[in-house]
Amino acid sequence: MKKTISNFVLALLVGAVFVNCANRGTPDGGPKDELPPIIIKSSPENYSTNFEGNEIEITFDEYIKIKDIQKQLIISPPMEYQPDITPLSAASKKVVIKINDTLAPNTTYAFNFGNSITDNNEGNPYPYYRYVFSTGSYIDSLKVTGSIVDAMKTKPETFINVGLYEVNTTFTDSIIFKEKPKYITNTLDSVTTFSIENVKPGKYLLVALKDGNGDNKFQQKTDQIAFHKNLIDVPTDTTYTLKLFNEEPDFTATRPKLLSGEKIAFGYEGDYRGMAIKIVSDTPEDFNYRITKDPKTDSLLYWYTPRMKVDSLLFKVTKPIDYEEDFTVRISEQKRDSIRLNVLSGSTIGLKEPFQITANTPITKFDASKISLIDKDSLDISFKTEFDTLNNTYDFDFEKTEDNSYKMQILPEAFTDIFDYKNDTIQVSVKTKKASDYGYVRFTLVNATYPIIIQLTDKDGKVKYENFITEEGPVDFLDLNPAIYLIRIIHDVNGNNKYDTGSYLEKRQPEKISHFPDVEIRADWGIEEMLEFK
Repeated sequence: MKKTISNFVLALLVGAVFVNCANRGTPDGGPKDELPPIIIKSSPENYSTNFEGNEIEITFDEYIKIKDIQKQLIISPPMEYQPDITPLSAASKKVVIKINDTLAPNTTYAFNFGNSITDNNEGNPYPYYRYVFSTGSYIDSLKVTGSIVDAMKTKPETFINVGLYEVNTTFTDSIIFKEKPKYITNTLDSVTTFSIENVKPGKYLLVALKDGNGDNKFQQKTDQIAFHKNLIDVPTDTTYTLKLFNEEPDFTATRPKLLSGEKIAFGYEGDYRGMAIKIVSDTPEDFNYRITKDPKTDSLLYWYTPRMKVDSLLFKVTKPIDYEEDFTVRISEQKRDSIRLNVLSGSTIGLKEPFQITANTPITKFDASKISLIDKDSLDISFKTEFDTLNNTYDFDFEKTEDNSYKMQILPEAFTDIFDYKNDTIQVSVKTKKASDYGYVRFTLVNATYPIIIQLTDKDGKVKYENFITEEGPVDFLDLNPAIYLIRIIHDVNGNNKYDTGSYLEKRQPEKISHFPDVEIRADWGIEEMLEFK
């Protein structure tokens, strides 16, 4: 009995020790903290007037931290010198804003923190906190609201800046390239709507930017832009929709350089179509040249013969309507590129798809007699060719049948380039699929205005198939590889068979694009879809 009582007492003591150890620290269980931090006080108070200081202190009921402040914080009007915000890494119960800029008189300022302020433990954000003050005797209280759409995509990018430029005696259209907007907000990372608040009455230019470098100024080559076609008056009851697009950069030629023997690269920005390159230097009677498009860079390649004993060559680059520039290219004796053929077509080819061959040097002569084409039954296949001089590509068009294979033998001297180099022997094989390996779709268009361009794209927006439609009737896409395609319709107002983007300075909006639900194409299967335009 005594031994039993002793064991019982020992068990109680051991249990007490374990209970005591288990009770140390924070107990498990209980509801998770999902409440945001609470502001206890602000100094000066939020929405203060006649602000004169340079420091603001905001106190919370618990420890907080600040994250993604560079993306989340929007100050309106923007400041030339950014304020110091603390804490940036350590936890604290206070947010301190030290203003480093000279504040404008009689102006309402707003600090939009987005979701950057969170509690230290669970990361619960204080959502869309705004601290507002005025250097004058009242707070401006008007606002401008709207939404952002993308001209090409189904959804716009995140973190879009939306600004108002005040129309006053110094206002010009070029203000967006040189100055920050009077008022600014941001769509942040989860919404496509915007609200520019604490605006004073007046006339404004409304602009949105996907701002690449964060300077709140429009950079044509890197930023997306959207703008309202007319100036707006505030106060306003209108909700504005802004269409974001990439401008075509203004054409300019960059300094050319010698890449190898008698091969000069003329780089460019913008649309190169119509770009002309003329040699100004004296040339021998047997001078010959060709211009080809570099397939990898925004450059035109200027090839010439014969080799000239000169230190430099002078060129003039022009483009209609108003571009002309002279360039000097330093010349040195370098090895020329040797001809290499490259087959652009893959191992499988469509029934209506041409077989394509290009070369790394400009092709000047072609001898069809040195090319043979046979099918899997060793039958000779006749072909026709078409030469694209700018892309330096030969298209071989021939009658193809399903589930067949073709072999092309290219003998030496079939192709000769500008330097009189000739190709080596190569053999190429391609095949066609069975008709049952493909699918098709027929579109019936309702309330369409022509011309339009119908595109089938992949999930990233890359065009896989395209039809240019000028009149009413069913639209067929045949021989489609099985896949899920997005449907994109370009309303080609000017009928030039391509998408035309907008221009801010020309006050031209991009061409309208309609998106429809995706369509799934299956092998050996056809479907019909109705596309109704509203």
